[in-house]
Amino acid sequence: MPGTRLRQAERCRRAGPAGILRPVTVPFPGAATRCLVVDDDTAVRSALKRIIESLGFACLDAPDGAAALDLLETAGDVALVILDIHMPQLDGVSTLRELLRRFPDTAVVMLTGVTEVRTAVECLQLGALDYLQKPVLLEEVRARVGKALEKRELTQQNRYYQQHLEDRVSELDRRNREALIGGVQMMVHALEAKDAYTSGHSQRVSRYAVRTAALLGLGHEVLEQVRLGGELHDIGKIGIREMVLNKPGPLTAEEFEHIKLHTTLGERILQPFLSGSRVVLEIVRSHHERLDGTGFPDRLRGDEIPLHARVCVVVDAFDAMTTNRAYRASRTPAEAFEELRRCAGTHFDPQVVEAFLEAFPDPATLPIVV
Repeated sequence: MPGTRLRQAERCRRAGPAGILRPVTVPFPGAATRCLVVDDDTAVRSALKRIIESLGFACLDAPDGAAALDLLETAGDVALVILDIHMPQLDGVSTLRELLRRFPDTAVVMLTGVTEVRTAVECLQLGALDYLQKPVLLEEVRARVGKALEKRELTQQNRYYQQHLEDRVSELDRRNREALIGGVQMMVHALEAKDAYTSGHSQRVSRYAVRTAALLGLGHEVLEQVRLGGELHDIGKIGIREMVLNKPGPLTAEEFEHIKLHTTLGERILQPFLSGSRVVLEIVRSHHERLDGTGFPDRLRGDEIPLHARVCVVVDAFDAMTTNRAYRASRTPAEAFEELRRCAGTHFDPQVVEAFLEAFPDPATLPIVV
């Protein structure tokens, strides 16, 4: 049957290597097998309907452009319209313009007489996909209709891909970003594993920071960046000499200047793939700033220090105080709490200190390793 052969040919065209079918990305249920023939000549209209139905379409018909547009409004769009150019009332050119405005995914093939070829070419410029010249022949109808529907599908697929390209690029960017962040997190863990005194420090800072920031009213998206910033805040220590990091006694002035570099170095490490995560970068750069302006690297004061960074200033200091370090023994949580209160207003934001104490009122629940 002609219709069967047409469908078989279409399946073969969609098949890729080894007969693998390409997915149909833009399905149009109820419209893909319908055609509308528009011609004021009843005999021509009937003949075309028979030909189109022999190709496997369900065929509608209308005697003029206005009737065709009304029919589409009530019956819904169709895959294909065969549209005569010369008709009374609303001619083919005017009908084409209005039809494509309302139903832009419709494949339109113009029907023209010998003397109307120039007008048919004008219709192609307006968006028609092809034209048939009267009197029509079966094989020519089959070829022109197949070509028009192929153009229609390619146009729809291109539109679909363009509409979803941004989503696909964003998804790829997200996956790449997650892979890079995962690699950096492994570097942080490897760095801490080399020093028994700081093992688990970044995870604890991250946990403390998220709960404290939540009590301060920071939203979900910011909290996720606070979590990541807490985990990565010390990534810059990768570039600090081990003998300085693990020195058991006080640092010299030169050694202290060297270790201070880990804040800006960490920001530079993360900037290429976290440029859109401002909160993370600000935490990494500013987690050693102090409220009175005596911190580093920028000597920011008060509200010049972003709130999320002020949170990490407090929780980073608390974890440092309550874990053993190469240069001193740990303090108890109660002693560290008291130190936070004592330095609130100079080193630490008092509001952040209170939020931290509220978030972790019971020292027994703290994930401290001494």
